[in-house]
Amino acid sequence: MKQTLLRWRANFLTGLAVVLPAVISIAIFRWLFGTVSNVTDTLLFFLPHAWTHGPDGLVFWYWSLTALIVGILIVIVLGRAARNYLGRKMIKFMDQVMFQVPLLNKIYGTVKQVNEAFSTGKKSSFKQVVLFEYPRAGLYSVGFVTSDEHPEAAARLNRKLLGVFVPTTPNPTSGFLIVVPEEEVIKLDMSVADGIKYIISLGAITPAYKPLLPASPVPANPVD
Repeated sequence: MKQTLLRWRANFLTGLAVVLPAVISIAIFRWLFGTVSNVTDTLLFFLPHAWTHGPDGLVFWYWSLTALIVGILIVIVLGRAARNYLGRKMIKFMDQVMFQVPLLNKIYGTVKQVNEAFSTGKKSSFKQVVLFEYPRAGLYSVGFVTSDEHPEAAARLNRKLLGVFVPTTPNPTSGFLIVVPEEEVIKLDMSVADGIKYIISLGAITPAYKPLLPASPVPANPVD
């Protein structure tokens, strides 16, 4: 009986290892699709409610998919328009209008700055994985460099400082920001994608490492 239970346990764990990645992937996809659909479903406002909604009041999945595709096409058209002179003028006008609205201008300005930092390829914007001592000496944390400029802090401390985002595990979208002296940061060769995988997997997925330069052999003691 004990051997049978052990075999069933081993089979269950093996099956779980096979099924779990697919289940988690589907669950994340459904959550993402549902979240985006809450926004894109508003594009169906011109259609009769009876066409797009079921008896339970929810939008039919195929209408949600249609609205999502329409939303993607609208974004593509807006992106294409933003690349010509008239489109840039329209964006500038929209910015002026948004910045005139109290409170909304603060939110819009912050979101716009963050979006530009991560979409225009600025230097060091979440592109470098680093290692540094935290939370105490002898222990190291993995972080992402988000900025290599902090003029006021650098002037007051007379040191070059780096803004390092330290994500939490297993959710890398949350975390905290630490300003670290550049000389105390160890820059790693791993990509940002590998760094995120390392964090999400709780350290179970460790990126392979191949040094760019082979280690120099230790010279033998000279013979007199």
